[in-house]
Amino acid sequence: MGIFSKTCEYAIRSVFFIAHRTAGHSGRVGIKEIALGIDSPEPFLAKILQDLSRRGIVQSTKGPNGGFYLDSASLERPLSDIVAAVDGNDIFYGCGLGLKQCSEINPCPLHNEFKDIRNKIHLMLHETKIGEFNEELMSGMLSLKK
Repeated sequence: MGIFSKTCEYAIRSVFFIAHRTAGHSGRVGIKEIALGIDSPEPFLAKILQDLSRRGIVQSTKGPNGGFYLDSASLERPLSDIVAAVDGNDIFYGCGLGLKQCSEINPCPLHNEFKDIRNKIHLMLHETKIGEFNEELMSGMLSLKK
């Protein structure tokens, strides 16, 4: 199990897949190819991509040559934009035990340890750009399937 929701996992994997397939040329990739490429149910993925498209994280065009792609601005966006769009900001600020009353003044038993982990995740997601993984994907070092 990952640290993100299933929806967020599919969102990140689909954005990486689109970046991999469309970077460096003006191609588009269709929903069927993305779903197959990341082992995702197509209807579920369609909803995710519609939401990411509305938020400007991925771009889309309709029609026979339509599909999804990433422009240069999207490739420069941090991964945190995808996570925030899908899962919200709880991963960056929430309690490790999900307690509403947890705070610096009233810490839960995991507060300090979780805060360190949360801050490292926050830093990694904010400093990593969507387009950074293309070289690894293109050289076959990374796979987007389970």
